Amino acid sequence: MNGERRTVTVDNRTSLLDLVREHFGLTGTKKGCDAGACGACTVLVDGHRVNGCLTLAVRLDGAEVITIEGLSRDELHPLQQAFIDQDAFQCGFCTPGQIMSGVGCIRERHTGSASEIREWMSGNICRCGCYVKIVKAVQQAAKGR
Repeated sequence: MNGERRTVTVDNRTSLLDLVREHFGLTGTKKGCDAGACGACTVLVDGHRVNGCLTLAVRLDGAEVITIEGLSRDELHPLQQAFIDQDAFQCGFCTPGQIMSGVGCIRERHTGSASEIREWMSGNICRCGCYVKIVKAVQQAAKGR
């Protein structure tokens, strides 16, 4: 996880979200709806976006899992910087999931237009309504790719 190999014994029903937050203490990944509808728990597994609340931890043996804490080491990831530059957050609750989903969107090359970004990030909800700025942040980071 986040570049570190970790071994843990968990109940077969433990979600990736609960593993990350409760067993490893990485609380950047948020528990929103716990039903896969809000995207607050989005992390990258082997480079792909997943909802941590819908992913069983036991199915990830040997997988590379990246959370918001592992996205960058010494400096901000370009999308994190773009979120600051574009003022793409208000309360910040959804921000880690939005950023992880945005990173996935950029990696998948779904950044050809604002409408394409909105479509591919539609599983991530921002209750504050920062969607226009979030899209601008993804566009900014994608250009710097």
